[in-house]
Parts: sequence; structure tokens; C-alpha cells
Amino acid sequence: MMTVTAIVGANWGDEGKGKVTDLLAGQTSYVVRFQGGSNAGHTIINDFGKFALHMLPSGVFNPNVTNIIGPGTALDIGVLLDELKDLSARGVPTPRLMISDRAQLVLPVHRLLDELEEERLGNNGFGSTKRGIAPFYADKYMKLGIQAADLLEPARLRNRMERLLETKNVLLQQFYGRPSIQAEEWLPELLEQAKLLAPYIGDTTSLLHKAYRHGDPILLEGQLGALRDPDHGIYPFTTSSSTLAGYAPVGAGLPPYAVQNVIAVTKAYSSCVGAGPFVTELHGEKAEELRKRGGDAGEYGVTTGRPRRVGWFDAVATRYGCRLQGATSVVLTNLDVLGYLEEIPVCVGYETTGGIIDNFPITSKLEGAKPVYQRMPGWKCEISDAKRYDELPDAAKQYIEWMESEIGVPIETISVGPRRDQVIKR
Repeated sequence: MMTVTAIVGANWGDEGKGKVTDLLAGQTSYVVRFQGGSNAGHTIINDFGKFALHMLPSGVFNPNVTNIIGPGTALDIGVLLDELKDLSARGVPTPRLMISDRAQLVLPVHRLLDELEEERLGNNGFGSTKRGIAPFYADKYMKLGIQAADLLEPARLRNRMERLLETKNVLLQQFYGRPSIQAEEWLPELLEQAKLLAPYIGDTTSLLHKAYRHGDPILLEGQLGALRDPDHGIYPFTTSSSTLAGYAPVGAGLPPYAVQNVIAVTKAYSSCVGAGPFVTELHGEKAEELRKRGGDAGEYGVTTGRPRRVGWFDAVATRYGCRLQGATSVVLTNLDVLGYLEEIPVCVGYETTGGIIDNFPITSKLEGAKPVYQRMPGWKCEISDAKRYDELPDAAKQYIEWMESEIGVPIETISVGPRRDQVIKR
């Protein structure tokens, strides 16, 4: 494995990046979260059981890995502390964890504003997870954010809180008709949390630069997928931080040339949580059947519990996502889920008012697009016990090889079940 590897999503998120990170963590020294916060969940099934991680990096199950929450992340302290408690209660050895002193904090006011705004928008909402992510990143870029290091300086923390709340209180009172918030209401809890976090906070950038110079293997774990990127995704139905491998060294604190290997993860069909155009979306019984079979517990959001929207594989969207990510290889997940089908529809183009296209368009053109389907033969059997590529049915191999030719990136690993060991290396 290359020294620095980014693991990112090729689609709308929910592709299975947590499983891939957990799998590769055994061969690495560091796993780094580089963007996003507790707004997405990574489901992991291993010898300890089944876990949904929202804030912790997916390397926490490997005792030899140092897990890092990088400067680009949205640090939700409450979620982080709850996850650490949960791991301990379920017999997972205490993970090695370090939090960048430059990582910024998601505060209760961010979650409150997120909820109030999504409520106000009603049917025009963006499908927010209401974890405070958009208000958090707005504050970060308005220079109002609070860094993890500020937790260790109470006077500075109070001052930063007061500045952050000045405009928030006007908004809460005048726009949402809610009472204002004073810094004193939150400071005691934050200072208590600061005591618990203090041992983990440090200069992760220097640590990673040193590790990189030594040639230690480093995994950079992305959250969500390329189509949720605010610059290149289905804006405005995106997240608020860059989901691309190009941002990974920035959010982790490494030089841009450090990332040599980009693993893009995609499913054998399509799924997404959240609003926005989704060309291959299925409805009714077909959707319910696919959703029910998807993954270990069906296609339901790890963070929200919402039923995921599901559809057939979209070659147009996945090719675009892999290009944006600069994928050097692809991990294909959930191939086993399709074993119930006689034939498998796959989307090879979009029918738009301007004709049939095979390039992923801007949101306004995506909204009315209809899928152009081709049909592939199904394999009508269970494949979750397969250990080698040559054990797969011919139709499953044909599906993989077709997909590889469509996206233009080698599919090097195939997941045929939710457990860590249910993978085939090609």
C-alpha cells in the first residue's frame, strides 16, 4: 500500500467507506478524519460486533492505529465522548486518539440553528441531518469558530463564545422568535468536556508530517461522497465541506503531493440519504425490496435512521465521481445484494430536454433527467461465501467487468457481505 491513501466516496455517500477503512486499518499506522462531522455514520461489523461511528475515525478497532481528528473536521464533543464510552462498554480496547488543536467545535447553537432552518424550509429543505454542520462551517468561514485549543484557555473561550453569539442572538430572537443564549449558559459544560478532551488535544499536523517523512502508512478517511461536494456536487443539495480526495491533505494537515493512492468506494447499485435529484431512484415495491436487502440491516441512514433512497447503478454519476476523486482504484460494495434479480438494470445515460447525455450535468439539468437503462444478466444465487474472484458466477464477473469499463478505473476489491472478512481481492 502507498504511504498515504485517501478513502473517499464516488457517489452520494453511504458507499461503505467505514468498512473499507476498518479493513485496511490493519496495514496502517494512522487513520485520519479530514472533513465533516457527526452528520454521517460509518457502519462497521467486526469481531467486536456492529458499530455506527459518527465522529471517531474507523481505525479505532485496531490497537496499533493512531486515530486522528484533523483540523478540517467539525468536532462534536458530545458525540465523540459518547462513542468512546460505547466502545469501552462493549469491550473494545481504549483506542489511541489524537485531536488536532486546530479542529473547530460544533456547538449546541449550531445544532439549534440547523433544526430551526430545516423546519422553516419545510418541503424546500436540503435533507439536513440537523447535526449543525452548515451553521458550523458558516461560522468557520466567518472567522467566528472556536478551536479545540481554545477549550484549554477559559478566558479566551469565553471571549470567543461571546463574539460568536452576538449575531446568533439577533437571528434567534428576530428571525426565529426564540430566546437569546448567553455564553455563561454553556461555559460550565464546555469546561467540563475540556477536562476530558485535554489529554487528546495536540499538534497532529507535526505528528503526521513526521510520520509521512518516515514512510509510515497513513489512511485519510473521507465522509459522504463526490456528489455531495459543495463545488462539484448537486448544489445546493450538498454538504458544507469538500468531500474530495483533493481536500484530504488540507483537512488532515499534509502536503498536497503526499496522497498517492485514492480508493473510491461505490455500491453495486445506488443509494442516498438526503434531498436533491436522484436520476435512477426507485419507488414502491421495487425500492422496498432493494432497500430491505441492502447491507446488514437494510438501507436506512446510520445517523438519521431515515429510509435511504435507492436506485440502480448509475454509470454517469459514478464515472463523474471517480474522476473528481482522482480514483486510482475502486472498491465495489454490496454486490451480494443483487443476487435476487433475473436481470439488472444499469443507467448508461440521461435523457434531458437537450437530448441523451452521458456526462453528469449541473443541478438544473439533472432535475428533469430520466435514466437510459441497459440490462445485464443476473446471477440468481448467493455469493456472500465467495473468497476468490474465480468463485463468482460468470454473470457477476460480467457485471464487474462492464462497470470497470464504464467508469475507467480498476475495481481491485469486491465486498460480498457486511463483515470485515467478506471481501475478494482481484
